[in-house]
Amino acid sequence: MYGPGGFYRRPEGPAGHFRTSVHASPLFAQAVARLLCRVDEALGRPSALDFVDMGAGRGELVTGVLAALPADVAARTRAYAVELADRPAALDERIIWRNTPSAAVTGLLFANEWLDNVPVDIAEVDPAGVPRLVLVADDGTERLGEPVTGAAAGWLARWWPLPAEEGLRAEIGLPRDLAWASAVDRVVRGLAVAVDYAHTVDARPPFGTLTGFREGRETAPVPDGSCDITAHVALDACAAASTAHTRSCTPQESARTPSDTAQKPLGTAHTTPSARLLTQRAALRALDITGARPPLTLASTDPSAYVRALASAGEAAELTAPGGLGDFGWLVQPVGIPDPLA
Repeated sequence: MYGPGGFYRRPEGPAGHFRTSVHASPLFAQAVARLLCRVDEALGRPSALDFVDMGAGRGELVTGVLAALPADVAARTRAYAVELADRPAALDERIIWRNTPSAAVTGLLFANEWLDNVPVDIAEVDPAGVPRLVLVADDGTERLGEPVTGAAAGWLARWWPLPAEEGLRAEIGLPRDLAWASAVDRVVRGLAVAVDYAHTVDARPPFGTLTGFREGRETAPVPDGSCDITAHVALDACAAASTAHTRSCTPQESARTPSDTAQKPLGTAHTTPSARLLTQRAALRALDITGARPPLTLASTDPSAYVRALASAGEAAELTAPGGLGDFGWLVQPVGIPDPLA
């Protein structure tokens, strides 16, 4: 998908094929900016505040966040767009474009629909009741391969147990667990958030969620670079991985963030605080995006303001709608600060 002429290299970008919360309304970027301000306050308003947009696409979210920040916060914010595609020509020069996140982040790392594009293996139960890897050719043709073994089998047993019923499928989310734990590990102090299509162990889809998207329509997930290939995320497994993950604070990290040494003594291992799962509806309401209609009295006193407020309420309603964007999962992982969404 990132090869020459591949899906994510095309001039129209992902927005030409599907609509995320970022594309649905500027209210989403405004909410993320509000969250960054809360992280800033929890950090004690540091001289340099990081905002990292993981899987940045064409930089729409990070651009919107910078535009929505109060001037004093924007002046201290180091904005990073992490993306494998090339930097857009007209992108705000304040945004640092990278293909990997910084080694040490003090602020907010925000991954909107990033984890669903981290590749995973698919397992399918064969006629004997054995989960096997699904192998796929360039044209999308599938066949069953070897039985699932090792760490992948352990992940299935814990997070997506498959009954011995032929044809049942699972998406082995271990690479996503590792990717998210690695991202959280880069946050020295602050908050990491992953937003995605999601499901939990008590309600896994029996045949998986692997699919493709092209030009606004769902399509067969053919791995030839012509379409987006995606699968929903087992965010509960990612949450457990980030909470259990430990690392040691290095002298280099201490030099970057001297105020953090009281939180993480030099040279000692620590366990990150508990992660929390909530719906986008709950998260955005906590950030004052409610979708409430403006009072009718405003229509008579200031008709133009009423129309603007009504349009904003409609956009907020879409972002928080049950059965739609409101059902997206938010995985919230504080590191060294209280949960700003609590």
